[in-house]
Amino acid sequence: MAGGVELLSTSDSLRQKIVPAAALAGRLTQRPLVFTNGVFDVLHSGHVVYLEAARRLGAVLMVAVNTDASARRLGKGPDRPLNREADRALVVAALASVSLVTLFDEDTPCELMERCRPDVYVKGGDYDMEKLRETELVRSWGGKSLAIPFLEGYSTSALLERMRGAR
Repeated sequence: MAGGVELLSTSDSLRQKIVPAAALAGRLTQRPLVFTNGVFDVLHSGHVVYLEAARRLGAVLMVAVNTDASARRLGKGPDRPLNREADRALVVAALASVSLVTLFDEDTPCELMERCRPDVYVKGGDYDMEKLRETELVRSWGGKSLAIPFLEGYSTSALLERMRGAR
């Protein structure tokens, strides 16, 4: 068990990438630290391109994954998330671009961000960074907030709509 995530028969290196929020402090020694967050319900190439671009912005890419309860509060639909938080964290951690993964249960990652104080906060280009509380927060300690260009045609919601329409 790592970070509350059951990891069956995964490698030690993968297990070590999933860290409980309470244990992050000792793992955040390299800078600049890039931070992003999301549900990552059905990982697709849009996510992979986005996370790779985020990783190039610093020495460490930390991904905060919404817990199941937090994801449900986002209102993406009654059947979401499709994948359990443990599974979503494991799939994100398996990406070479991702350094650390943790889960967060709040509606926003602000509490977690205050504890780890990232140098760069990133989201996909479909977000207006100036409207996010996270932007104000990261700038309060001199960090940057950036939107990575959105890869058109790649979203979990659109993918699910296409799948539902095919029935």
